[in-house]
Order: sequence, then C-alpha cells, then structure tokens
Amino acid sequence: MIEARHLRVLRAVAATGSFSAAARELGCTQPAVSQQMKALESSAGTPLLIRTGREMRLTQAGEALVRHASGILAGLTAAEEEVAAIAGLRAGRVRLVSFPSGSSTLVPTALAALRAAHPGTRVSLVEAEPPRSVEMLREGDCDVALAFRYGAGPGEWDDLVVRPLLADRLVGLVPDGHRLAEAESVGIAELADESWIAGCPRCRRQLVDVCEEAGFTPRIDFATDDYPAVVGLVGAGLGVAVLPTLAIESVRPRGAKVVSVEPAVEREIVALTLPDLAQVPAVAATLAELTRAPLNQGPP
Repeated sequence: MIEARHLRVLRAVAATGSFSAAARELGCTQPAVSQQMKALESSAGTPLLIRTGREMRLTQAGEALVRHASGILAGLTAAEEEVAAIAGLRAGRVRLVSFPSGSSTLVPTALAALRAAHPGTRVSLVEAEPPRSVEMLREGDCDVALAFRYGAGPGEWDDLVVRPLLADRLVGLVPDGHRLAEAESVGIAELADESWIAGCPRCRRQLVDVCEEAGFTPRIDFATDDYPAVVGLVGAGLGVAVLPTLAIESVRPRGAKVVSVEPAVEREIVALTLPDLAQVPAVAATLAELTRAPLNQGPP
C-alpha cells in the first residue's frame, strides 16, 4: 500500500536529486529516506529511482508517481485542514429538527449562544413533531432532535443519547370573562361541559387521557397543530384549551386568560442524538447550548 509519507519523501528526492539532500530538507536521516524509498518501491512493485553518478533519477514509473503525488498530497492537506477546523469548531454543520413551540423558545436562545461561541458552526432547522422527529434522527435525516413525551415508554429511546432540558407543565386557557378566568387553580373536571380546542395529535391524546381519568370525555370542537390558532380560538370565546407552557410563551394570549390546571401534568422536553453523533464536536456543542437554554431564558 502506498503511504502519503512515502510520497512526500519521493517528491523531495525528485526535487533535490539525492537521498542526503532530501533528508536535509525533510529533517530526517539519509538511511531513513533510503528505507522509505525501498518500502515505496516494494509497494509499487517496480523501481522508481535509479542512480546516475551522484544523483538519483526517476524511472518512468517514478515520474508518473511524482506527477500524481502533488495532487494527492494537496488533497490530503486540504482534508486534514478541514477535519481540524471541524474538530476545533472553526467549521461544522448540524441539522436540527424541533417541534414548533421549542423552535420559538428554546432553539433561538441555544443557537444565538452557539453562534457567539462558535461562529464557524452552521445549524439548519426544520420542524417536526415527535415521533416523526425521532424517526428522522434514526433515519439519518438530522443530527439533533428536540422532542417531548408524556411519560417514558419502555425502551422508547434506549438507543439514543437523551439530554433532559426541562419539565414543561400544561396550563389551562379560558376566554376573558369566563367563570373560571380569575381562579388561581382549576380542576380539569370543572371544564367537563366546555367546548374544547385541542393541539397537536400527541397533545390531543394526552388531553383525552387526562380528562377521562377525571371522569369525562372532552367535546373537541376544534383541533389544530397551530398554537397561535388555539389561542385565537379561545380568545374569541369558542372554547377552552390546555397547552404546554412553552406554547403560551411564544404567543400573546389576547382575549384569553392562563390558569393553573390540576392535576398537574408535565411533558418532558429533551434533546436527542445518536451515540456516535454525540462525539462530533459541533453536535456536542449544540447539545450543550440546548441544555443551557432553559436557564438562559428564565423559568417557564
């Protein structure tokens, strides 16, 4: 096998005309140069140099190898510099996928801090709700997934690196002037007869489960993945809703009041990646900033 270090020596011999001169240029000994040239000729399977008087001359095979050596070594140097830049966070790319309320709250805080610390790292963002976002991570379509879950399923994320970010409590949303708008805390059963506005499919399932545990099935008149739409519908007096705190943070609830809901329900917000990706410097830095984001933006 032809090695890059042997090509560097061959190029030096071709340029200087002797083993001893090549050794001086490379900062090594003449026997070391001779030994490496023997190893290179053994790998090539043909003589590369012949001695003419006091000088070394390239054979036809040696000339061909030297011609290619410059391009090979230049490409290798460029590759080494690029890898060093990525390892040193002077460059790098991270593909991030997040659910919408995370995109508008945690992600901007984390990416602003990442850019300030490592301006050479580039992050792209697309939105997807779990479980689709987790599937994208496993399928290689992203490097980091911001996701959430209501309770840990058995073995759900055992193959992934899981960085807990925060517990996001669900809160109630009722129209201004609603009979419970000024209440400090509202039992979910007190809303049994209300018209409901539901959010994303996973949150919708969680709402139904919580209400059924309280003894009723919610009458869902409107369902939308768009949290501002949920808030707008509540503000227009068309129903009540239960939303994550992060969703409320990203929307000004005009015409609606936020109330505490009992029993308390939280969703776990996490950042996920694959074990091998967690060792990539740019991915590790992104995970670190996402972990700090809840602290930097204050309590929900």
